[in-house]
Amino acid sequence: MKSFAVKALSATQRNPFSAHLRGMPKPVLLTVDDDPEVLRAIERDLRSRYANRYRVMRANSGSAAITTLRELKARNNPVALLLADQRMPQMDGVGFLSEAMELHPLAKRALLTAYADTSAAIDAINAARVHYYFMKPWDPPEEKLYPALDDLLHDWSSTFRPPYEGIRVLGTRWSNRSYELRDFLARNQVPYQWIDVELAESDPEVRGLVNSLGPEAAQSLPLILFPDGARLAEPPLPAVADKIGLRTRAQTNFYDLAIVGGGPAGLAAAVYGASEGLRTVIIEREAPGGQAGLSSRIENYLGFPSGLTGSDLARRAVAQAKRFGVEILSPQEATGIRIDGPYRYLKLADGSEISCHVLLLAMGVQWRTLGVPGIDRLQGAGVYYGGGTSEAISCKGETVYVIGGANSAGQAAMHFSKFAEKVVMLVRGDSLASTMSHYLIEQIEKTANIEVWTQTSVVGVHGDARLSGITVLCSPTGETKQLPASSLFIFIGALPRTEWLGNVVERDDRGFILSGPDLIRDGKKPESWTLSRDPSLLETSIPGIFVVGDVRHGSVKRVASGVGEGAVVVQFMHQYLAKVQ
Repeated sequence: MKSFAVKALSATQRNPFSAHLRGMPKPVLLTVDDDPEVLRAIERDLRSRYANRYRVMRANSGSAAITTLRELKARNNPVALLLADQRMPQMDGVGFLSEAMELHPLAKRALLTAYADTSAAIDAINAARVHYYFMKPWDPPEEKLYPALDDLLHDWSSTFRPPYEGIRVLGTRWSNRSYELRDFLARNQVPYQWIDVELAESDPEVRGLVNSLGPEAAQSLPLILFPDGARLAEPPLPAVADKIGLRTRAQTNFYDLAIVGGGPAGLAAAVYGASEGLRTVIIEREAPGGQAGLSSRIENYLGFPSGLTGSDLARRAVAQAKRFGVEILSPQEATGIRIDGPYRYLKLADGSEISCHVLLLAMGVQWRTLGVPGIDRLQGAGVYYGGGTSEAISCKGETVYVIGGANSAGQAAMHFSKFAEKVVMLVRGDSLASTMSHYLIEQIEKTANIEVWTQTSVVGVHGDARLSGITVLCSPTGETKQLPASSLFIFIGALPRTEWLGNVVERDDRGFILSGPDLIRDGKKPESWTLSRDPSLLETSIPGIFVVGDVRHGSVKRVASGVGEGAVVVQFMHQYLAKVQ
């Protein structure tokens, strides 16, 4: 079974001809014959009858036709009919149809035979499972060709489902690179179809696609297939970003406001700053939305009584920011800061540099890793940090283990419960009451396939190429137990990623950035502070560099709080700019 990161097809999409009117390639009728005259004649008759609904193609040999079919398969172009002459050198019609059946198993197969080939045609029905055979000559086609073809094509169209026309990702479920790529596309709101090549043995459609790509494709996974026929094998994320149209390089080298981090706090500041006339750029390391963008459900965000997903919130915020002219560079990473008079400079991972009057640090935090021997090699191969929304459908019928007792873990457990047979939450504390919102605890208690194991921790992971089991410790008894497991999702707190700042701004002993009153010690301002006034509420130890969101020391780890800080900080920025300009 293939898993899809796309919406279900509508009723009109299930009609191949109405789908074509919206731009989908016409289904193909491919005829094969080594005799040029016969090939031209059959192509002429097919075009005369079917050109308005189908794309008629021809090939002068079985090998040439197989090459064409491989390309059509790679492009996801549907093939409705294969019509081949039996008597061809190197590869006869039966041989061609037998091989073609592996590439396009749903296409109708028909054989052209001379009178003397009747026995061969009968054998072909068994060997190549042909659906029909035609005798030469077929004149007049109105009597000897079209009625049978009409019946074959009607039968084909009645069960035809238009193929997915977007990006397809081929790989294996237990590949860290495949997971990284799927997660990147999902977080950047790019629809795609996921195809697990390990299903090739049991799924003829997957097998046909894999065969069409050639043996070298299996050695260079993950592989992305684009609608225009382009392919990227084992692609680095910047190459994917460039191909799908994400912007990674700045349009200019100076901005009024540069924001590092595209989570809720950074996006809110961008919206308010740009709407008030500041030329604004966001530098986002992974994808807009931050950790909140990974949340499967946010139930207590003001103004959304039915809740909304983190991806929906990110999508709406990005659209709003772009409406006000915010430039978003993603994936792009800030690697250093330098100060030169009134200008603040950001060095980026690609070696470029941008300057600004005001700099906002809104990087958020990253998940704390689980300190269990051997866990790093299983990351992306059964062990995941964060929401793992792209993996949920793959967990159908399995037992999923979730480590953590805060809201993020609870939201993930609720999401996985829709797919997995059972979800087990492993919580170190005595209960969820002190770490999780009450509404979420009630939802978990009402969900039959979620179990909460308190005073329990994971002390071991097992597996070579993929996770196969975990060892859990029950704290009150000291008892350990090894359990089979294929999916482990970890939500055990977060740490700031601020090492790249060096000593430019002051941080606490955990790396969170200090601001406002937290910078004043014994009535003294930081040595790096150059102004007579005190740092404003969200200002760091360097005037004109501000901080908001989870990366700020003492922040409230809530989406609404981050959005509020992002909105408020713009007022302090204007006050700063009024003094320096």
